[in-house]
Amino acid sequence: MAQAAHKDRTLIAAIGDEDTVTGLLLAGIGDIDSHQRPNFLVVDSKTTQATIEEEFTSFTQRKDIAIILINQHIADEMRGILDEYSAAFPTVLEIPSKDHPYDPSKDSVLKRVQLLLGD
Repeated sequence: MAQAAHKDRTLIAAIGDEDTVTGLLLAGIGDIDSHQRPNFLVVDSKTTQATIEEEFTSFTQRKDIAIILINQHIADEMRGILDEYSAAFPTVLEIPSKDHPYDPSKDSVLKRVQLLLGD
């Protein structure tokens, strides 16, 4: 039953800097749904915090998205929202960017795993 509920989740969404999103689009994740909404957001210095949070919320409510990839340095800007997000689908994965190395101590998924394991 649970598998049937998630069978339509076939897309990966991305929130990231231009290099990251461009690379993911070149790899083939790009999609625009029937409402003309893309499954990606390029974040630059002009992108507001509100825009990032609105897109993240929009992605979490879409029934066609299975995974949301977000650059960790962008995730840091909305850490409170990510820490509160607990749904299994879409799964949120924090990824590094070219200019910002990955820090596992900040990753919300790894924090939850550590909490479950009692570490």
